[in-house]
Amino acid sequence: MEKRNILFSPPDISELEIAEVCEAMRSGWITTGPRTKQLERNLAEYCHTNRVVCLNSATAAEELNLRLLGIGEGDEVIVPAYTYTASASAVLHVGAKVIFVDSQPNSTEMDYEAVEAAITEKTKAIVMVDIGGIICDYERIFQVAENKKNIFRPQNKIQAAIGRVAIVADCAHALGACRHSKMAGEIADFTSFSFHAVKNFTTAEGGASTWRSIPSVSDEEIYHQYQLFSLHGQSKDALAKTQLGAWEYDIVGAWYKCNMTDITAAIGLKQLERYPAMLARRKEIIVKYDAMCDEMGIKHLEHYGEGHSSSGHLYMVRIPEISIEKRNEIIIKLAERGVAANVHYKPLPMMSAYKALGWDIKDFPNAYDYYHNLISLPLHTRLTDQDVEYVMEIFRTVVTENIV
Repeated sequence: MEKRNILFSPPDISELEIAEVCEAMRSGWITTGPRTKQLERNLAEYCHTNRVVCLNSATAAEELNLRLLGIGEGDEVIVPAYTYTASASAVLHVGAKVIFVDSQPNSTEMDYEAVEAAITEKTKAIVMVDIGGIICDYERIFQVAENKKNIFRPQNKIQAAIGRVAIVADCAHALGACRHSKMAGEIADFTSFSFHAVKNFTTAEGGASTWRSIPSVSDEEIYHQYQLFSLHGQSKDALAKTQLGAWEYDIVGAWYKCNMTDITAAIGLKQLERYPAMLARRKEIIVKYDAMCDEMGIKHLEHYGEGHSSSGHLYMVRIPEISIEKRNEIIIKLAERGVAANVHYKPLPMMSAYKALGWDIKDFPNAYDYYHNLISLPLHTRLTDQDVEYVMEIFRTVVTENIV
């Protein structure tokens, strides 16, 4: 086949997004304003939640989720060993201690029995990560939290209202995924989304938080606290201050600056209009990749099945009986033939920052085993049918040549 240049995950931006950004720039509102607020409403409707707050990243969203929960120094938060650093770094940002838990065998999901064993009186939250856009077994993790509620010691009003360890979802990959008819965003106590340029749905940079309504704590109260946290603790945002005579404001806390702008929200407004078709296209590509991998005897994520539908964010395959060195060689040979591949993820206990905290990958054998022969293939909505055929042809050839 004639050589092609297949990028791994370029953003899918149409003339609709470009035109909306231009309109935002002409409007005079280029920071947080009417488009950001409209995107929040549209996303809340899409996720089946009452409120969404748009922010400048998923990392900020997860950090603010933890701060809303009152989590800080002396607390512990359980995090999968198999994830990207943002799932854990947000915990460190609030001053809490990360407690890593290994994966289940041959899975990206945590070992839920190990999670239950790791819960102590200091545990305030469990971070679930929906890797690749596949929603985890939240029914099981809620049961784990219920099983340990007798040792839970709440430290603020929201913790007391929840009455157990909070379930915090890192849905960076999972916007649009569903499980048992529930959308990502309406399942966990608090959820963070990523709208980074490599995600299915992008605002270039950006993210959002949403939450399940909590008894005795109003959604408006929670939303207002997010606004305070994300805008220096300022009691009015720029839009509110435009009202006649409304210039005066208070600073009620020395907090943070992580709001979304109307320019980035403009991208998101049009992305969301296009999103159902984008998800459908991802599914078409995944079906083709699945058939190829099944034919080759290569393991892959199960994106679709009875009771669940993925957002189709990553296509992760595991090549049997190869070493890390052979896996890396395959990635290089794919690149030489024009196919960019990746690895999602190197487990966090292998990373310098977390090794410095005392973590050792030897204690997480399942996470290491999942990682060592893993390759992520290009999966995005700018791939043509011809591109997909090229990826599959090159992948077949390179793997066959290198595992004999």
